[in-house]
Amino acid sequence: MRAMLLVNPKATTTNPRTRDVLIRALGAAVDLTVEETGYRGHAAALASTARARGYDAVAVLGGDGTVNEAVNGLLTAVDGGVTDASERPALIVIPGGSANVFARALGLPNDPVEATGAVLEALHEGRSRSVGLGRALWEDQSRYFTFCSGLGYDAEVVRAVEGLRGAGRKATPARYVNTALRHYLITDKRRPSMTVSGPGFTPAEGVFMAIVSNTSPWTYVGSHPVSPTPWASFETGLDLLGLRRMGLPAMTALIRQILTQSDGLPSGRNLVQLHDEPEFTISAERPVAFQLDGDYLGECESITFRATPDALQVLV
Repeated sequence: MRAMLLVNPKATTTNPRTRDVLIRALGAAVDLTVEETGYRGHAAALASTARARGYDAVAVLGGDGTVNEAVNGLLTAVDGGVTDASERPALIVIPGGSANVFARALGLPNDPVEATGAVLEALHEGRSRSVGLGRALWEDQSRYFTFCSGLGYDAEVVRAVEGLRGAGRKATPARYVNTALRHYLITDKRRPSMTVSGPGFTPAEGVFMAIVSNTSPWTYVGSHPVSPTPWASFETGLDLLGLRRMGLPAMTALIRQILTQSDGLPSGRNLVQLHDEPEFTISAERPVAFQLDGDYLGECESITFRATPDALQVLV
């Protein structure tokens, strides 16, 4: 098997010595080419190159952002088309970021060394699984996501944390929680701007914040999963949780439920919920913050979300 390993040298939870050990372990199992990412979008370009050159697999040692880029590079052909999953390289994920939501949702250990051991077992046994992805389309852009997207408060917190990372601070779980608490005090809790619409259901207006999920959990606080859309999975369409109230009582009740419930849907009069939807659109009266797989992408006023079944083969 020919594989290209994409290494993010700035990954949060790995160091040069650990990376060398993992590279040697993978190199003993496959014909390995190693490439380091050097800028935003580089992993996508490298994954696209691997696909064009006929590699059997693309491995990623990095966080969710690097994985997202690689996935988009794999799914976007040179001519802009999308083909069957069997016609593109398989994906190998080795967690190296702060949250590693996609890797953990696949059942991989959060430790990169242990995850490499699990991947080597999958390689030896020829074991893989097919996963569905989400796709966001806005303005003249399109991008796939592996586990979630968010609009409103969720994306505003991601934007704030990215600003802190740009100043040299690590994106730890504690930093996300502290940033979310601070940002909640200044976020708009009086003027909802979003509407969720789609075929087969009545449009839901007056939404402050929207979480779109391709799997569950949505994220982790340390080792604890956070599951606002517990029925979401790689084998179904997309799920959504929208908030029509951002006041403290409503938020406290919701947080308690998504932290303690593992399989039951959150309940509340002010929630908008969708499950296993092939497509829907979120539109806004004014530009709102937007993130995909924990990567802040700016502000927008309308995004269409589509489920892409069996989009990718993952060695796991």
